[in-house]
Amino acid sequence: MTKLHRRLRGAYSIDDLRELARRRLPKGLFEFVDRGAEDELTLVRNRAAFDRQDLLPRVLRDVSDRSQKTTLFGTEQASPMVVGPTGATSLLWYDGELALARAAAKAGIPYTLSISSITPMEKIAEQGGGQQWFQLYMWPDRKMSFEIVDRVKRLGFKVLIVTVDNVAAPNREYNQRNQMSVPMQFSARNIWHAAYHPHWATTVIARYLLTTGIPSFSNLPKELQSNLRGKGIVFPRNGSLTWDDVRAIRNRWPGPLLVKGIMHPADAMSAINSGADGVVVSNHGGRSLDSAPATLDVLPRIVDAIGGKSMVLLDGGIRRGTDVAKALALGARAVLMGRAPLWGVAAAGEPGAYHALAILQTEIDRVMALTGCTAVTQFREGNEDPRDPSRAPVAANGFTQDDNFR
Repeated sequence: MTKLHRRLRGAYSIDDLRELARRRLPKGLFEFVDRGAEDELTLVRNRAAFDRQDLLPRVLRDVSDRSQKTTLFGTEQASPMVVGPTGATSLLWYDGELALARAAAKAGIPYTLSISSITPMEKIAEQGGGQQWFQLYMWPDRKMSFEIVDRVKRLGFKVLIVTVDNVAAPNREYNQRNQMSVPMQFSARNIWHAAYHPHWATTVIARYLLTTGIPSFSNLPKELQSNLRGKGIVFPRNGSLTWDDVRAIRNRWPGPLLVKGIMHPADAMSAINSGADGVVVSNHGGRSLDSAPATLDVLPRIVDAIGGKSMVLLDGGIRRGTDVAKALALGARAVLMGRAPLWGVAAAGEPGAYHALAILQTEIDRVMALTGCTAVTQFREGNEDPRDPSRAPVAANGFTQDDNFR
């Protein structure tokens, strides 16, 4: 076994990978990924919502031939999961976006490249393999956004996700305390943190400096591209964004289109009426508006509003295969994962990322067996407890109210 694989010994869960990542990364970088906004109420709520839900075991059913395969936008994939867009991946590991794209391809699920990532989209398209999606922010100068859409289209990315919950900069005070910002600051504090984590410093930062130089935001519009030490506007905060902009993207993008950042049924309907093929129920992983509800709590209402017409996906707090099952049982077609695969990348690069995805796939398979399901669509079959919606058990495979409560 190689040294890289030895780094994964003892990592049996996503939380184990998180702990490996915490040990390897400087504090500022770890907290940048791990934490939420302000008092982190939404971050906690995302997890608490999954913990409140139950799974009902079913027994003596033939589950010897079970499959978690699902189909999204006409393409079959191995599991109802998608690697969501994250911007710090290549700071966690050298060429981290490419490592994560390859791990997703190996796991048989889509990978979503963030516009705020470091690895050029051309390199991901050429070397990443598998099914690739792309996440877009909208700039006040719409021409900049259209430039990105055209570039993504030429490269053959399958699905475009427009993130719309970034109209104001979130308040993440720990980043200020850790002096974790763009442009990057060099201070006694973060230099010390880097020196205290020599494996990260030598295999990531030093390697960039010795090869390609200081990493750049190569997927931004040309006018805004700069390295991590550069100045100027990097990420858009577009308070002028309206549904007309979604319609404009729809007219320019020929493939499947998702709107990410939806938390209200009326907004979900507006997204569909503006030409989107579906929505991602998302509160930005608790990193945007604090005091927002958990994504799992608002999911059923959004599914009721548009679920029969369009695709509904969910992110926010996925750590276990049971979380995936609960999201599907409440109506999501698939889940997007942000932090979970990032901890794998941070621990051991591509093998670590694949290990994270394999852990979740193994857990999903186990949940299917123990709830009597042979297909992931069967998680949706069942009813909630009408007596207490906050403790609604997630019923699997045709479990009815009468079966449960008489």
